[in-house]
Amino acid sequence: MLEHFKGYFAKAAGATTSRSSSESWAASDLDVFMSQAAENAPLFIEAFYDGCEMLRNKRAVPEVGHINRILSEHGVGYEIRPPAELIAVGLHQPIPVPDLYQSLDEQAQETVQKSLQQSENFLAEGHPRQAVQEILWLMETVMTSFKGLGTGADTIEAEYFNKIALELRAKRKGQTIEQVLVWLTTLHGYLSSPTGGGVRHGADLKSGITINTDEGRLYCNLIRSYVTFLMAEHERMSRSA
Repeated sequence: MLEHFKGYFAKAAGATTSRSSSESWAASDLDVFMSQAAENAPLFIEAFYDGCEMLRNKRAVPEVGHINRILSEHGVGYEIRPPAELIAVGLHQPIPVPDLYQSLDEQAQETVQKSLQQSENFLAEGHPRQAVQEILWLMETVMTSFKGLGTGADTIEAEYFNKIALELRAKRKGQTIEQVLVWLTTLHGYLSSPTGGGVRHGADLKSGITINTDEGRLYCNLIRSYVTFLMAEHERMSRSA
């Protein structure tokens, strides 16, 4: 195994190699080649991926999704898209969101953060539709948290996403949240439609429309921004209740 990967990392480092005289020397030589290859991230990733693929039908090796998750967690800026493409993703990072939403209890905080992380995991593993589906669910969930909150002399009485959005818009005329709710309900409708994103009610197989990775990141970042705004509004309304 050491000799196997030594060949790939030596090539990535622009060096030649021969069989080491012992296992300890093989490990030492591999470490040197890996350190040299690490100066060029794409070549390092390619060496590891190619080495794994050559062993895939013979040994247990990490799946591409697992490798991409590690790359994403460490902010490397690249991801592997089989069969053999390495894509720079440094310009498509998730927008930051607060670690804590003051108006939510501990259990709700955990639900929000877990959903945000699950969405990112799906993207890192090359599953953009599932990523969008997860964070769209979160946006719907956050919207339901407005039920029972006061809006001046009135209280939000609706129970479901679209109805709550309509009620909030009616009671927040001329305010930023009114326009934000227009945008997010439009996006929600498109992503839910079988001829749009197809993430809630199934997709129209005849349309051939699928969400690719770049679109997935766009939708996830849009929804992350909407969720952050909604939670800020939720906190403000909770304080004034």
